[in-house]
Amino acid sequence: MVYLSFSNVRKGNELGVLISPRFTIFALLEIVNVMDLNTLTAITPVDGRYRKKVKELAPFFSEYGLIKYRVVVEIEYLIALVNSGVKPLSHFPTSQFDDLREVYQSFSEEDALIIKETEKTTNHDVKAVEYFVKEKLIALGLDQYVEFVHFGLTSQDINNTAVPLSLKNALETVYIPELLKVIEQIEEYAEKWSDVSMLAKTHGQPASPTRLGKEMRVFSERLRIQLAQLKSVPFSAKFGGATGNMNAHFVAFPDVNWVEFANNFVSDQLELTRSQTTTQIEHYDNLAAIFDAMKRINNILIDLDRDMWTYISMDYFKQRLKEGEIGSSAMPHKVNPIDFENSEGNLGIASALLEHLANKLPISRLQRDLTDSTVLRNIGVPLSHSLIGFKSTSAGLGKLLLNAPALEKDLENNWAVVAEAIQTILRREGFPKPYEALKGLTRKNEKVTKATVHAFIDTLTVDKAIKAELKAISPQNYTGV
Repeated sequence: MVYLSFSNVRKGNELGVLISPRFTIFALLEIVNVMDLNTLTAITPVDGRYRKKVKELAPFFSEYGLIKYRVVVEIEYLIALVNSGVKPLSHFPTSQFDDLREVYQSFSEEDALIIKETEKTTNHDVKAVEYFVKEKLIALGLDQYVEFVHFGLTSQDINNTAVPLSLKNALETVYIPELLKVIEQIEEYAEKWSDVSMLAKTHGQPASPTRLGKEMRVFSERLRIQLAQLKSVPFSAKFGGATGNMNAHFVAFPDVNWVEFANNFVSDQLELTRSQTTTQIEHYDNLAAIFDAMKRINNILIDLDRDMWTYISMDYFKQRLKEGEIGSSAMPHKVNPIDFENSEGNLGIASALLEHLANKLPISRLQRDLTDSTVLRNIGVPLSHSLIGFKSTSAGLGKLLLNAPALEKDLENNWAVVAEAIQTILRREGFPKPYEALKGLTRKNEKVTKATVHAFIDTLTVDKAIKAELKAISPQNYTGV
């Protein structure tokens, strides 16, 4: 039985809890009552243990971030309405556009808390934002225009622009730069190790030698291709009123080309791509494509993580030691490849969530159900786990120390891999059944060495020049182009 003591700051007393098979619900509830939310008490590791690794995503995917982006859209929409020329806004002082934009440019946590407090009354998050913006207009002396805030819109016109805008900004400022760091790190190694011969392993067995640099370049090439595909997907946004037809706009001002207005607003001011024919919500098909691309990027990095882990286990790489770091609580000698393992785990979680997002979001009953709303709030979670994965892979790569003697030893111990080269040259020379001849040499339960290979070459009925050519081949130089 273990005795734990929790300091109750609010009540000024101390709560003693007995941890036993009969640990009571009452005791658990008492613990909850004394715990405030912080990185130690957070339920999810992205807001707890890993907060310092993902905090740069908070401005985009936190509740604060979502509220701020909603405010951005509401204000930019009002400005766009003014610029559209609708008569009731013809005298709106355009000189105050900068004052309006200052509302979201200086948006603070205190502002977000005001909106959350309003939401307690409205029980509607977007309506609370609308009221906040209206109050700002009143403070600027623009009382007569307050009813043009959120004019003709439904909540999803705000959400389905705010969310893709926040995602776009997060990818451009955090996700892609962090991924590029990993790619560039891989490419540096590819160049550095371009001439390092290495025994390849197919099916886990010795295979035709390759070069370590080339094997690293495999991953950077794959990642760059998938990154290009990710960047090619438009950030689509829905903006069209209650059921996508701009009904309210058209009935109020039938002479305005509202489709053109909406297209220009979404593309020019928000720099997104407007979906033309929608229900109440965005199709999310392009969002699903973005998540699928992210999942492929994660898969490639998991593949890299596992290969690096395996090379370390084969002693191809040593790892730089970090002062004070402990590899095992029981075995002092261990230096574990924890960064690659951490990356693999986090990228796996990210991909599982991305898979759900990509599968779920494009499906909605009739003109709209609410399932997309709660799911969209979780976009930051897989991006956070992906970011942790990127940083962990980068940390693991940064610790690698090439153990060249181990690679050389593995090559020297596997002279059988030059059999492919020998039989191919013999084919070129018209030698009868060269594959079968080499099969007999290499499939015996005896170690194939340089001596046995050269002895075999001496038995061949070919010109001396051909024998010399064959003997010049070694596991170290048989690495292709």
